[in-house]
Amino acid sequence: MKRAVVLLSGGLDSATTLAIAGTEGYDCRCLSVDYGQRHVAELAAAARVAAALGAREHRVVKIDMGQFGGSALTDTSIAVPTGGVAPGIPVTYVPARNTIMLSLALAWAEVLGAQDIFVGVNAVDYSGYPDCRPEFIRAFEAMANLATKAAVEGRPLRLHAPLIESSKADIVRRGAALGVDYALTVSCYLADAEGRACGTCDSCRLRRAGFEAAGLADPTRYRRTA
Repeated sequence: MKRAVVLLSGGLDSATTLAIAGTEGYDCRCLSVDYGQRHVAELAAAARVAAALGAREHRVVKIDMGQFGGSALTDTSIAVPTGGVAPGIPVTYVPARNTIMLSLALAWAEVLGAQDIFVGVNAVDYSGYPDCRPEFIRAFEAMANLATKAAVEGRPLRLHAPLIESSKADIVRRGAALGVDYALTVSCYLADAEGRACGTCDSCRLRRAGFEAAGLADPTRYRRTA
């Protein structure tokens, strides 16, 4: 089987991406990053998802991006928006997060001899993050194939973003068809220690709208009625 590294946050999109990689015949090694995020419950969700979807291995790398701050997800002095999804890049954007995570995945992939990395970024129903765009994915793949011994020696890297042009509803439908148990996942930026969602942050709103548009029951556990 072809080996692949799958970035797994524990949320809806990355769980669906792992399911896709598995059905495409990849031997999946999952990588999660503890970067100082306030919604640390997503890491426990990632472990559940990796086990449920049969990943060969799941590793968590710790990098404290909270020491830099600059994001509502890593700096508790910055409030997470709960008033609805607004235009522009929100304060929940974490500077260079996807670049850092993909670099870690690239390092592990090269050690494993894997030529494939999967990431669940989405450029349609998302919060306006610049590192979720197709241009970024293409640029990172090009950089990876210039920067690694494996690529220079004839083993190029392929960076897969299978959900990048999908709506949230399409993602939910696709994952449901592949047997993803979304009750295991955590998407909320303000999730409590038990993984219960707030229902009002951007991520919760996008997730709930996706289930509604897909016509499927939302298994998300909420702390309160939203």
